[in-house]
Amino acid sequence: MSIHMKSREVAFIDGVRTPFLRAQTDFKNLSAFELGRIAVSGLITKTVLDGNDVDHLYYGNVIQDINTSNIAREITLASGLPDSIPATTVSMACISSNVALTSAMNAILTAQIDGAIVGGVEVMSDIPIRFRKKFRQKLLQTQRYRKATDWLGFFKGLRPSDLLPEIPSISEFSTGETMGQSCDKMTAKFGVTREEQDQFAAQSHRRAAETTEKGLLNDEIIPVSVNGGKTIVKQDNGIRGDTTVEKLSSLKPAFIKPHGTATAGNSSFLTDGASAAFIMEKEAALEKGYKPKAILRAFSYVAQRPGDELLIGPAFAVPKVLDEMNLSMDDIDLFEFHEAFAGQMVTVLKALASDHFAKERLSRKKKVGEVPTEKLNCRGGSLSIGHPFGATGIRLVTTAVNRLIHEDGRFALIAACAAGGQGHALVIERYE
Repeated sequence: MSIHMKSREVAFIDGVRTPFLRAQTDFKNLSAFELGRIAVSGLITKTVLDGNDVDHLYYGNVIQDINTSNIAREITLASGLPDSIPATTVSMACISSNVALTSAMNAILTAQIDGAIVGGVEVMSDIPIRFRKKFRQKLLQTQRYRKATDWLGFFKGLRPSDLLPEIPSISEFSTGETMGQSCDKMTAKFGVTREEQDQFAAQSHRRAAETTEKGLLNDEIIPVSVNGGKTIVKQDNGIRGDTTVEKLSSLKPAFIKPHGTATAGNSSFLTDGASAAFIMEKEAALEKGYKPKAILRAFSYVAQRPGDELLIGPAFAVPKVLDEMNLSMDDIDLFEFHEAFAGQMVTVLKALASDHFAKERLSRKKKVGEVPTEKLNCRGGSLSIGHPFGATGIRLVTTAVNRLIHEDGRFALIAACAAGGQGHALVIERYE
């Protein structure tokens, strides 16, 4: 729930991100720390940011490296910012950088701080792979070994299978199901067809390709040097402009076989990328000479038990935040919704536009409202651009703010689902 203090407002100064790349491509040799540092350093350069105007750095990261467990602090130290700036790493699955943002908003609104850098990073090319528990316990016991003969009993009680690595599974701990499996169940429950999903996915790729060709994402992307400076990465590499519904329809189910409808083509892919933004109390920002792009207004978080509606969170978060702002869907000029799966997006859109869902699930007399396709994710979305878990939230906000200026709009609405049955929504107002 958001906090409002009339005397203080949170201004969005600017945001950046690295290109979002498919895992195991050009960013595969970079660590999350390195990619996050690049994003924050790029933000500092773009905004001509005085480090003394930063009171805290909040950074999202989901799949954490034990060597940089508080990656936010390591990024702060490596980005040329003053050593005196505290830093906090946050994790809330796919909305981790949203939490980084709203944590900073609350701190600004309650006058604890004036300015903050927020963002997030994920490098799915390098996830931590550990030994199985029995073998880990054996290894920890060796710390008590004092002589060579102590090692003679090391393998006692171990089976060959105990020596195999344990690769993390992207699944719900509470249910044991992957997001894809849950999405398949949700789309079946809400009657979302395979064709609807493939159409939405094709649209996402087409829009992202057209936007990239026009250079409309250049304002938010900072180039990244890789391969010892031999290669400069300037664009997202997961966008398939030649994707068609026909091509997508030929793909087999990826999760629940053979009857599922979520495929590799209508699901977001494993992605490497980082984002960063600078926000500040409005009056303080103006006094310091910064030019705000937008004002961050109300936000909401929701949660429900994971299961066959794991990813429907935005359908509950959106009405909460609209009510708080006393706005309707008709008042929103543009929408940026996180596309975890095409099926998840179509389900959420149907739920928001359903009188039955409103009455049965939201205790409302009528539907929340329809999201016009011409206002939604016009520059592509997570299905095409990519989805680095910890970074996507700030990507959504940065894109929305830039669209507000480019499209001469007033209000933007952000929404995203997250693992654990959670959801988020945020209202942004263009700064005049």
